[in-house]
Amino acid sequence: MTDREDERGPAKRAEEFLQVFKKGAEFTQEILKDNERLRYQILELEERLKLREDMGGTGDSVSDKLLERIQVLEKEKKEILERILHVEAENVDFANRYVEVESENNMLANLYIASYQLHSTLDFREVLQVITEIIINLIGAEEFAIMLLDEKTNKLQAMAGEGLELKELPTIGLGEGVIGQMAKTGENYFIDDMENYVRDYAHPIVCIPLKIKEHVIGVIVIYKLLTQKSRFAEVDYELFTLLAGHAATAIFSSKLYSESERKLSTIQGFIELLTK
Repeated sequence: MTDREDERGPAKRAEEFLQVFKKGAEFTQEILKDNERLRYQILELEERLKLREDMGGTGDSVSDKLLERIQVLEKEKKEILERILHVEAENVDFANRYVEVESENNMLANLYIASYQLHSTLDFREVLQVITEIIINLIGAEEFAIMLLDEKTNKLQAMAGEGLELKELPTIGLGEGVIGQMAKTGENYFIDDMENYVRDYAHPIVCIPLKIKEHVIGVIVIYKLLTQKSRFAEVDYELFTLLAGHAATAIFSSKLYSESERKLSTIQGFIELLTK
């Protein structure tokens, strides 16, 4: 990375990244409009061609010609209407696919920015705060907690969260209940029936292990979603997986940094005592 790129900073790169997605969305909209316009032009040209061919034919009388022409036009009208309906259905399908792609692009862009925020600090508390904001804004959770594993006791304890009193959350041993089991196996957990769910600290609606490769350092447990979010979309499951990896790495790095800072401070203290 050059000095010039360092000066731009994460915010500038994130802005440039969003601009790329915006240009892609505008280009896709132009393609959809051109596609629809060309389809109607083809139908119009085909109709004109058929009309010219039919006008060159002969008949026994003017009335017979007119009647025959009316029948042909009625048939062609029916065919054209069917083809127009088919084109409209295709346009609706293209529009729906465009909305889905745009939604996924926005999510990925937000995650891209969030990952920069996660790795822009080595302060442990700041990392937990960034993860909290990501869970609220990207996932749409209202009540949740970030529980970290104490490797000395093999117990999970809530270190940060939203909408809950952390002291009310129990300390959970590795392998105990749903949360402890997910921390032990490293698998994601999602409840089947969200509509009839009643908050149970030992049984969340979502439990996502924070993993570095296969090593679990904690879990994210969610107990309630925001009012406007009644269920998870397909992209949410991908976000959970990506978030878990980024969050775990950021937490692990910040903890190592904090420990090294404490050790350095202790060593410096000893050196000062010896030199005095």
